[in-house]
Amino acid sequence: MKEIAKDVHIETQFQGVTLGAINTLQGLIQIDAPPSPEDGRTWRATLLNIGSGLDRLLINLDSHPDRTLGVRTMECNTIAHEKTAQIYRSRPNMFKPQSVETGADWELFPNLGNIRWTPPEITFTQRMTLYWSDSPVVLEYRPGSSVGSIWVSIPDVRVVFVGDAVMPNQPPFLADADIPTWIETIKKLTIAPFKEFTIVSGRKGVITQDDVKAQIKFLKKVHSRLEKLAARNQIPTATDKLIPSLMEDFKTPAAKKEQYTQRMRYGLQRYYTRHFHEFFNPPPEEEEE
Repeated sequence: MKEIAKDVHIETQFQGVTLGAINTLQGLIQIDAPPSPEDGRTWRATLLNIGSGLDRLLINLDSHPDRTLGVRTMECNTIAHEKTAQIYRSRPNMFKPQSVETGADWELFPNLGNIRWTPPEITFTQRMTLYWSDSPVVLEYRPGSSVGSIWVSIPDVRVVFVGDAVMPNQPPFLADADIPTWIETIKKLTIAPFKEFTIVSGRKGVITQDDVKAQIKFLKKVHSRLEKLAARNQIPTATDKLIPSLMEDFKTPAAKKEQYTQRMRYGLQRYYTRHFHEFFNPPPEEEEE
């Protein structure tokens, strides 16, 4: 665990997402949870070493299983965006590992087992501020990378947690995204006030402005390539042809190549199907008289 500002800590050693912990007089505000129950218990034990107040609260930056599967293990109330809560309501009560390969980290755990989802007890729509100390913690709706994605900032110490909005050197999750909205959202990181903030990625830890600009460039590239496919009336599986050139943007470790390639494949096909379906749904053939 590393302290990146006064009373603001991050943990990048667990497989899955970058975790956050904000120490306040009232208690500990946690950001996301590791997907593995074993890692969750280890993280809880680590947090006992922080001399905070008695209360505990967990914030989910979006609904991705990598950051929501372990919520129950943390044993505290949860805050998320209302659209994240809606996604919970559409899920079965129990998470059961299935054969769908999305390229997520939770799919790499061999003995994850059935886990009961823990929906957020507290939700908001645009903005919410927690006054647990003299330094407010601000939650803001920042759509694009997913429908219910939010950022958490601590303005007094200039830190912002952006979840999957920026994912350096690995393919982003495209399946449930809105790329034009995503681009406009993360452009806010390049101007005041966030330009002067320490930015924490949900998959990488502390990142730079160069990482933000690279994410914008990559998303523009993906959207342009998909638009060209749609203009040629290509079917969703044609997006597989884009994978080799898009993967060149990342320095992928050999051990991650298969996972990241599958993440790209799944994301491209699902995104294309959701956003360009009118281009490849041919009209019904007319019956001969």
